Amino acid sequence: MKKISRKKGPVVSKKIVYDGIQFASGLEKYMYIALQKAKIDFEYEGKTYQLLDTFQFDSSSIERQSNGKGDFIDRGNKKVLGIKYTPDFEGYKWTCETKGRANESFPIRYKLFKDWVRRNDPGRLLLKPQTNAECNEAVEIIKNHLKNVKGCTNE
Repeated sequence: MKKISRKKGPVVSKKIVYDGIQFASGLEKYMYIALQKAKIDFEYEGKTYQLLDTFQFDSSSIERQSNGKGDFIDRGNKKVLGIKYTPDFEGYKWTCETKGRANESFPIRYKLFKDWVRRNDPGRLLLKPQTNAECNEAVEIIKNHLKNVKGCTNE
């Protein structure tokens, strides 16, 4: 019986230029084309959300650098950068993040974005297709969603 190997290590996707836009992956390009064919209004990486504000940490924090290197010393008493999130595609009351393989930080960032939506834009449809077939399904879901959203400009 052949052993199935799982991909390991950091996610490295091939950058692809199409229509004058540099996409982070082939899946993003596929979704872009699918949305265009369906005549759905959208923006590609059009908005960045501030999920956690930058703050001053005024206590000691004995640790190594984030990458695990360096000395075990006080790295506190300094500014901590906030967390931002830029979805791949957005339209009227929907957001789509194409994600074949997520990097290490994505799951927590996506949870924070879901919380942002819960607090600031309830009713927004979130989609996260991981394959071309799921992108096709997502397009159909978006079309149905737009039919049901009041004030939709895409009818």
